[in-house]
Amino acid sequence: MEEKLNLLADFPAVSTKEWKDKIITDLKGADFDKKLVWRTPEGFNVQPFYRQEDLRGLKTTVSAPGQFPYVRGTKTNNEWAIRQNVCACENARKANKLALDILNKGITSLGFCLNAEKLNYRYIKNLLKDIDARAININFTICPCKAPELANILVRYYGRCGYDFKAVYGSINVDPIKGMLLKGKDLSREQVAERLVATVNACKTLVNYRVVGVNSVVFNNSGAYCAQELAYALAWGAEYMTMMTEAGVPNYLAAREIRFNMGIGGNYFMEIAKFRAARLLWAKIVEAYKAPIFTHALKDAAKMNVCAETSRFNMTIFDAYVNLLRSQTETMSAALAGVDEIVVTPFDVTYERPTDFAERIARNQQLLLKEEAHFDKVVDPAAGSYYLENLTNSIAAEAWKQFLAIQEQGGFFEMVKAGKVQEAVAANLKARLADVAKRKEVLLGSNQFPNFNEKAAKKIKDNAGACSSICNCKDKKETKSSCGCGNKGEACLPTLPVARAAEEFEQLRLETEGAKKQPVAFMLTIGNLAMRIARAQFSCNFLACAGYKVIDNNGFKSVHEGIKAARKAKADIIVLCSSDDEYATFAPQAWLELEGAKEMFIVAGAPACMEDLQKLGIQNFIHIRCNVETRF
Repeated sequence: MEEKLNLLADFPAVSTKEWKDKIITDLKGADFDKKLVWRTPEGFNVQPFYRQEDLRGLKTTVSAPGQFPYVRGTKTNNEWAIRQNVCACENARKANKLALDILNKGITSLGFCLNAEKLNYRYIKNLLKDIDARAININFTICPCKAPELANILVRYYGRCGYDFKAVYGSINVDPIKGMLLKGKDLSREQVAERLVATVNACKTLVNYRVVGVNSVVFNNSGAYCAQELAYALAWGAEYMTMMTEAGVPNYLAAREIRFNMGIGGNYFMEIAKFRAARLLWAKIVEAYKAPIFTHALKDAAKMNVCAETSRFNMTIFDAYVNLLRSQTETMSAALAGVDEIVVTPFDVTYERPTDFAERIARNQQLLLKEEAHFDKVVDPAAGSYYLENLTNSIAAEAWKQFLAIQEQGGFFEMVKAGKVQEAVAANLKARLADVAKRKEVLLGSNQFPNFNEKAAKKIKDNAGACSSICNCKDKKETKSSCGCGNKGEACLPTLPVARAAEEFEQLRLETEGAKKQPVAFMLTIGNLAMRIARAQFSCNFLACAGYKVIDNNGFKSVHEGIKAARKAKADIIVLCSSDDEYATFAPQAWLELEGAKEMFIVAGAPACMEDLQKLGIQNFIHIRCNVETRF
């Protein structure tokens, strides 16, 4: 009879210390913390492994989905709305036609970007014609000055349609601080509060409309890391809560009116943890507004409502189809984290107004997650994961620390007025772009493994990225006469830097593409087979990132033979690829033969003999610590 194994008895438990001792043995003397412990950009450490004991004391593991503090989600299912944004700035009828078309293709939420100058009843009637507002979410972005008027028009329109006001869902993205950040509008605290309260009062009839927006996606698109975006989002939301409650809006109503429009970065697990931590912390913030007890209405209003949008920061012009891989993993993060709506940015937005094909693919990315991967069937699949529970706790702790620091400096509004938020984001962006330049942060197809033969200049259109869910068309100017902003759109405050990680690489490559002659880099491979192959591959990728033509080779018997072949290929750059030990011999030989010649000479690597080679006059070395953008 076959003996059955008893896993618990036959395989005794292994302690954490035993695991770590075994790992240290395998490291053969290397430092455990330096080799395996990851120091995140958010400012905390991530261990190489976690065990059940690491869950002890974590409050994130004790709640259930749909229950306060909502770390496991605000719902008892994982359904989310598939949203697509439509620009209605130019023509309401055309926007309506497009909206009706995409509603038959899987969309369950619409976002309309409106023209404040054209706003009237007929404009909205034409825009919403034949669209049943009870069947889908309808969201609007407009200048905050016009939001109360829009709310009144919607109430009038929905009433004439015979809708039960409790049956229509959506949002009006009123966010004056966004204008301060992106356009430098110098508003007073009273002006901001007035615009919020006016819209809330105008929209009281539409009980399921959220009219106050917190658009922390702008930080994501400026290169902010998870904890920084989360801290600012929480402080932003708390600022609006305080403004509204001080103006007499009941605490539960103030909380219920706020919608968070957040970005989704490229760090898969970190983003899942970010949204879980966001719900936890926002619930705790809303709880602080109880007076005198935490009522059921306020507890329910503490459910964070999130529309998540895939990042533009890591999207590229070159090798643009890789953008699909980035946006897909980002969408997966948000879906698994239990957000309420998702906007997938079309892959071609960096170089043209998104095509029908790109919009269709963006829709299908979400449909695939629902219909084939069944991401909507399981609530909070991250629950119980030793790694993700600890990650959620760590991000929450770091974001809370930053949130408290913001409060100590007078709150989010005062920091924006003083330019401190813009300054902090700009500093973070500068550091992150430096990491991209040194390839510490990888952008496939841009700073690593570029498509050597791709040309992109001809595909770039002037209207690239013209409209998004959080802003009006970039070429549309708001004036005092058109929307009543009162400052004529003049930039009085520092503005938030908006950039993409690949922009500097792309500019370098486009300049090369537009030059009269494309530089040719020739790999002079010699000596140790493994090292010359590795360094030739590294050098080819390094130089192709700038758009240079690269010529790799199997190897040469002598330096002279390699230089002769390079000149036959009419090379502008000759890259010596060999081993560190052999550079002491090969590099001086090559330099002696090339001294005074027109070709640039480069040594691939940072050999121990670098100082000796520099004394000979060799100045060009490329290696993993080089800044690619400034090197050539």
